[in-house]
Amino acid sequence: MNILIIGVGGFIGSHLSDEIIYNHEDWRVIGIDITSSKVDHLLSKKKFKFIQADILKDFDLLEKQINECDIVFSLAAIASPLVYVQDPLKIFELDFEANLRIVRLAAKYDKRLIFPSTSEVYGMCSDEEFDEETSNFVTGPVCKQRWIYSCSKQMLDRVIYAYGIRDRLRYTLFRPFNWIGPRLDNIYNENSGSSRVVSQFLSNILHGGNINLVDGGKQSRCFTYISDAIEALIKIIENNDNCADKQIFNIGTPYNEITVKALANKIIEFSRKYEKIKNQVANIKIVNADSVEYYGQSYQDVFKRVPSIKKAQNILKWMPVVGIDELLIKTMDFYFK
Repeated sequence: MNILIIGVGGFIGSHLSDEIIYNHEDWRVIGIDITSSKVDHLLSKKKFKFIQADILKDFDLLEKQINECDIVFSLAAIASPLVYVQDPLKIFELDFEANLRIVRLAAKYDKRLIFPSTSEVYGMCSDEEFDEETSNFVTGPVCKQRWIYSCSKQMLDRVIYAYGIRDRLRYTLFRPFNWIGPRLDNIYNENSGSSRVVSQFLSNILHGGNINLVDGGKQSRCFTYISDAIEALIKIIENNDNCADKQIFNIGTPYNEITVKALANKIIEFSRKYEKIKNQVANIKIVNADSVEYYGQSYQDVFKRVPSIKKAQNILKWMPVVGIDELLIKTMDFYFK
């Protein structure tokens, strides 16, 4: 089985490729990305083929690869709140327009499509747990450009669903809830707000900067370790008895819910054991930051984001096992050991 992973050089794509190459003998990966830095260790593997390309430009190459594969994973996207508010059209062009082209090609060539939605589609939904079938999507006004990522992903969800009805497209949508692990982001980048929350805090510590809690860090998130997440994706690929066809799955860890403030304190605590950064940690402070000053007027936050994973449990027979302390330590070991 030939699995095309578009965005193979990213966090999810690189870990998914590792699992396929090392543990699934009959599967082959064709990876497309503008950089191979996170998959350089796979370039010599016979079952891995890397194609350097830009999906915003190399349309003919992209179409050829989709036509020749069995499954399409389209993981190419920008998932950075700072970019949402500073360059929203960049989000629209890659996360929506480029991926819409991929969806249409998958339908044209009758390929199975496995596509990442996002927990952000639920927006400011007031449900205690976000349910794939019943929870409403609640976003803010147009002037809050932070929501362009959520809306771009939501619209693709709806388009894919419609193709499934009209053209009988075989698809599976999955919604990641704060997946973390090794290779998450480049923590050597000192630009505040350029990374997701865990890697941003790790970057702050590495560079000896204070940790900023946007609006006091009252927001809560549910973190999932990448090994648990990849196990869910493998079950989706395996698709026993076509169980994942035309399904949407939240992939997250509800029992790992933690406030951003508590997360910062845990990371500071765990950081003290690493020789590489122990001198910086002693001087780091946790400070409050106003969201308007930190991100700009176009930002708006979500204060609670907890997934219901009943569908993944019942249909995929999947259950995450890595707790919050373990996943933080494993991630920090990668960067600081």
